[in-house]
Amino acid sequence: AVSSIIGPYKSTDKSAIVSLFHFGILEHVYPAFFKAMSHPNHIGSSYFQAVLRGGAWACLVYYCCHEIYDAYLRRKLETEVADIQANFSDSQANGFWVVAMELNGKSKVAGLLAAVKSDGWDADAVDTPSLEAFQLVVSFNQRRKGLGTQLLVTAVEFCKEQGLSRVIVEISSLQTAAISLFRKLGFTVTFVNSNTHANHLVSKLARINVILYLHNICVCTMYIYMYI
Repeated sequence: AVSSIIGPYKSTDKSAIVSLFHFGILEHVYPAFFKAMSHPNHIGSSYFQAVLRGGAWACLVYYCCHEIYDAYLRRKLETEVADIQANFSDSQANGFWVVAMELNGKSKVAGLLAAVKSDGWDADAVDTPSLEAFQLVVSFNQRRKGLGTQLLVTAVEFCKEQGLSRVIVEISSLQTAAISLFRKLGFTVTFVNSNTHANHLVSKLARINVILYLHNICVCTMYIYMYI
């Protein structure tokens, strides 16, 4: 029999969590690369392509896609995820939830959601206290079972308990299932920018913009890396 339990972080989960966190971010590099390469600006002739030629051009575009995700991964592993106990378990303002799958008496980490309290930064919500869920990931073989929905609902309830006005989520536009989930829960596009925290040329070649989704009922927002 298989059952799932959503609970707080345990120190024994650290290795599995880091592995899942790593997978959940870098799994989008190849889809991002193929999406970027299909953009008209990359397909057609250009000065850069004439200089770099076929394979070298593809390698450059791949590097840019990889760099954006990998830089984000490194930044989180060196900050919030570096000490989950101190940054989440010992903090009443932050939350870290883990999905544990029970299979034949054995427990395995199948999903996670990490969230930290942050202040509003956009022009329409200055100083608006928010819960920023910077990573939501479910292991590949446990998807389409409602685990992502359960994790998100848990975060929203935590947000309400903390008296915060909105939840912020940052995901990739290539995560179509996740985007469908958020839209189903009432999120709509409200804002777009190109700030990926990466070098301007890297962002330009990877064809990435950041799109803000807003839920008008419980005032929840999410940021999406959108390839256009």
